[in-house]
Parts: sequence; C-alpha cells; structure tokens
Amino acid sequence: MAGVSLGLHTSYLLLKRRLNPLTEAQILALRREDVWAFDRSPTYNWSRPAAKVSDFIMFGAMASPALLLLDRDIRQQSGWRVAVMGAQVFALNTGITNLTKILVKRTRPFVYNPNAPMDYKTREDARLAFFSGHTSVTSSMSFFTAKVYHDHHRGSRALPYVWAGAAIVPAVTGYLRWRAGKHYITDIITGYAVGALVGILVPELYRRVR
Repeated sequence: MAGVSLGLHTSYLLLKRRLNPLTEAQILALRREDVWAFDRSPTYNWSRPAAKVSDFIMFGAMASPALLLLDRDIRQQSGWRVAVMGAQVFALNTGITNLTKILVKRTRPFVYNPNAPMDYKTREDARLAFFSGHTSVTSSMSFFTAKVYHDHHRGSRALPYVWAGAAIVPAVTGYLRWRAGKHYITDIITGYAVGALVGILVPELYRRVR
C-alpha cells in the first residue's frame, strides 16, 4: 500500500511540472453556459470566508484519528496500528485525489465568476477542480475514525452518532467548498465517495489480515 501511495504522489509531482495556468484571454473567453446545468450553480459563488472555514474543518478532520487513542481499549489493543492505518489512509487518499486533479485539469467554478479576482483565476490551482480534495480528505479521516471505533465497539449505543458525525462533517465541508466557488457538485460527490471508500477499506483490509 505504501508503494502505491508513493507511485501516485510521484506521478502527480512529475505531471504538475507540465501544468500551465490559464491566461487572462482564455479566462475571458469562458462561458458559464458551457458548464453542465447540474454543475453550474457554483459558478455564481465566491466566498473566501467559506473557503477558510473549510480549511479549518479539514485540518480538524485530519487530527480526528488521534481521538481514537483517547479510548483505552483501542489504545491498548492497537494504538500503533491506528497511527499506521491513519497515515496510509491519508497518503493513499491524497495520492488518488491529487493525481486525478492533475490528469483532469478541470477549471474551478469561480473562474467563470466575474466577481472573483483575476489573480486567483490565473493560478495553477484554478485548474484543479476535480475532485474536491478538502471533501475527500475530510471524508477519509472521518470515516476512518468511525470505522476503527466501530470495529472495537460493536454493539455500542454510540455507533449511530459516530457514523452520523462521520457523514455530516465532510458534507458540511463539501457545502463550504461549493459556497466558496471552489468546486462543482460532481467534484464534491466524487470527493466524498472516494474519501469514504478509502477511509473504510484500509482498516477493513487490516482487520481481515490480522
């Protein structure tokens, strides 16, 4: 798994060297009407405060696996495994996310919005919309935390709340990325799904090979 993550990140770094930002002429030639109707709504959005709040939530989610170590049973039975699994979930998810972004080169929604500053539109990052990294990271960490807790506390009355929290936090992150004009709805749905899949499958694979 470590080799796969390394390969993904290496490929991303090599391809990123070839990424060129959009020119002002290219940006001015973009037409909002060319965006699929289902995805068009965030092209009207631009909110730096929403983007900043989504940053805080993502960083908080990245630290959420550490909460598992507050549980004595988890800490005593598999404390080191939690750390290793959490690192692998993060590495694998970000590798998949970043490589997909650099391969697709999808223009972010705010680039279509005349209210967004041109300075942001002409950055390389403005071409990395698909799929939402904030949503995928938050989803992977949240679902990983819920999955590990579930595996150690089957039948616990707290499980519905743990899973509900895992589902809600990345959904809120996705909404904020939409509100900020950073991502289309399909970016967010895909990021949510990929993150949840990685966050659940990695600890499940560890559980099966114990």
